[in-house]
Amino acid sequence: MEGKRVRLVGYTLRQLLCFVAVAEHGSITAAAEQLRVSPSAVSGAVDELERVLRTQLTVRRRAHGVTLTTSGHDVLRRARSLLDEAEDLESRARDTGDDLRGPFMVGSYHTLAPTVLAELLAAYTERHPGVDLDFVSGSQADLVDRLAGGELDLAVVYDVALPPTIQVHRLYQAAPQVVLPADHRLAQDEDQPLPLDLLASEPFILLDLPPSRENTMTLFDHAGITPQVRFRTTDYELTRSLVGRGLGYSILVQHPSSSLTWGGRPLTTRPLEPRPHPVGVCLAWDSNVRPSRRAEAMVDLARTLHGPAHGQRP
Repeated sequence: MEGKRVRLVGYTLRQLLCFVAVAEHGSITAAAEQLRVSPSAVSGAVDELERVLRTQLTVRRRAHGVTLTTSGHDVLRRARSLLDEAEDLESRARDTGDDLRGPFMVGSYHTLAPTVLAELLAAYTERHPGVDLDFVSGSQADLVDRLAGGELDLAVVYDVALPPTIQVHRLYQAAPQVVLPADHRLAQDEDQPLPLDLLASEPFILLDLPPSRENTMTLFDHAGITPQVRFRTTDYELTRSLVGRGLGYSILVQHPSSSLTWGGRPLTTRPLEPRPHPVGVCLAWDSNVRPSRRAEAMVDLARTLHGPAHGQRP
């Protein structure tokens, strides 16, 4: 059977590397410093790439640095993917064992970073010390955008409202629970489900971060209840601290092993009635960006830490 005929392209990996560096640093000079070449070499590489692709990728203004055109943003995403593929090819050919090397960037949803991400980072660093591992935390929407743009290799997110291009390996499921001050009148019988309507008149502290916010408010909508929102926060530990001070209750998915707030105030959690659907916590990647060996190694590690994979989302 005849193999697929491949036409040699006119651009080089070096040109792609220079273009990505310019896009990420916003200037020719900064890109040249990172790559340890002259600014004229970087500028010439980007010029030649634009000539070969027959499209303008950048707008260069002396006082304002470099910005990307619409075509530039599209090429940036594809260039990052090609460079990752090239690096992965070299790594796969060179590695004779589990000696992984190279950069690896992981993202995490804000509330999952202290627990899930920290555990993964510690175990991964011990298993693969040669990898240049780094991380960022952010909103779910920001992490999805960064995955699509090739800025992140993997992200720890909730399996909620993810676009169809995102594939996941589920780590575990967690159900939202009520968080109360330990001395609250409803804090007794903590193993027993607490009917949501008993909280209707209580002051509510909302963790105002998507998708946590939408998931929580859906619980109230389905129960026909309008919560008495007293405070809105975007900080998980602040939410718990406000509850610990007796300023209201909250509904949270993540629950630390300690029942104390940072200020040492005791909290109690109770399951909800009706029982809410559990929320999946997962490792996610964009299907348009082929996972590197470093990413595959983290998924394998997650299988070890959290059991077998639940596969891709239907």
